[in-house]
Amino acid sequence: MNHKVETIHFYHTNDIHSHFESWPQINRFLCAKKRAHLIEGNACYLFDIGDHVDRFHPYTEGTKGQGNIRLLNEAKYDAITIGNNEGITMSKEALNSLYTEAKFDVILSNLFDEDGSRPKWLLPYKIYVTEQGTRIGVIGATAEYKAFYSKLGWQVTAPRENLKLVAESIADETDIIVCLSHMGIHEDEKLAVECPAIDVIFGAHTHHLFHEGKLIGNTLLAATGKYGEYVGHVTVEFDAETKKVHQLTAELFRAEALKSEEEDFIKVNNLIGIGKQAMKENVFYNPTDLPQNLFDVSPLSAFFGRALIAYSQADCAMFNSGIFLGSLDKGWVTKEDLHSLLPHPINLCLITLDGSELKEVYALSLTKEWPQIEIKGLGFRGTLMGAMIHERLYKNRYGQLFAGNREVVSGEKYTLATLDMFTFGFFFPSLKYAEIEYYMPDLIRDVLGWYGTTLLKE
Repeated sequence: MNHKVETIHFYHTNDIHSHFESWPQINRFLCAKKRAHLIEGNACYLFDIGDHVDRFHPYTEGTKGQGNIRLLNEAKYDAITIGNNEGITMSKEALNSLYTEAKFDVILSNLFDEDGSRPKWLLPYKIYVTEQGTRIGVIGATAEYKAFYSKLGWQVTAPRENLKLVAESIADETDIIVCLSHMGIHEDEKLAVECPAIDVIFGAHTHHLFHEGKLIGNTLLAATGKYGEYVGHVTVEFDAETKKVHQLTAELFRAEALKSEEEDFIKVNNLIGIGKQAMKENVFYNPTDLPQNLFDVSPLSAFFGRALIAYSQADCAMFNSGIFLGSLDKGWVTKEDLHSLLPHPINLCLITLDGSELKEVYALSLTKEWPQIEIKGLGFRGTLMGAMIHERLYKNRYGQLFAGNREVVSGEKYTLATLDMFTFGFFFPSLKYAEIEYYMPDLIRDVLGWYGTTLLKE
């Protein structure tokens, strides 16, 4: 007996991070594939699994992320979920209005307003029905950065637990369940084991890559790495009579190998131009050149250090000189200048430490190998760590450590202004468990702009 088998195609991207170098080719490829499958009479869906937005790119910053939505609309995406770059590098107001013009669904089950209500712009799940009547339940969730979300006025709940509840609640109304997961590979693997009702988990966040997918039980995991280097394609063969998934296959297409056209380069450059034009606004007048030095203190690092202390009222500050991707010239400083100098989606934070802890952090910050280390992730958009800079944190000629005008002694409390990337435990394990106040939604470039404006008024 020949059963009728329906072929359903899913194309997916994740962690583009506003890397648009191959976007014209990806857009053309996705539109062509969708068109071809529809002509064949097969269902086709396009998904993005979050972190499409990254404020390092002028186009994203200049358009407040709205440009990214235009690109997703043009490529005819069906649904997306959000990553931490959409969720916690944008103000609540900016995220609330980000998807106003979206022609796709935003599927996310674990983000709520402070009062527990669900924002109007998202759906906890969506059931799509193919022309042949197959019901596809799409669920989604994002990584649980509790401290950051709550600081911005959001409530984020445990994603894996949430997804299991949603999957179970829609199981009877669906034939296939697929998940848009911006949780990371280890959470995806646990979810596949704990919730066999999910047929496909489209992954993201940890920038992992599966060339042919990964099967855990009967659940297929699929992921495309980062920066639009690959586009993923999952094919589901569904037996319409037994109502069972007959076969799951996954493959990747390398963006570099996709068909390109002469105008692609112009399109990519135009995006940069649009963003820069939108950021031409003057922020403050800089009365003197502020050069940077990657491996030592500099006029720019001193200015920035004073900005951190003025903004947070900290006793002292510490940061790495590798965050500066240039210098500040004398004259008017625009939003574009600040963005190109500090493109990172990094926040200032204030850490309260005991004197003994501050001494330990200071000693660790002098690690000789660090300046030459290449940093990847942590929100950092530069390359090398550079020298660790200390502002109002120094040793006197007798070797005693001072924070501001106070000697650092055990049993006393001190406040340190630093970058949020140092609180993730990678360089300073003890800071992960310290008392931390994050300043949000302002990024460090906003802090520098605020300081320059404040000095102008004086």
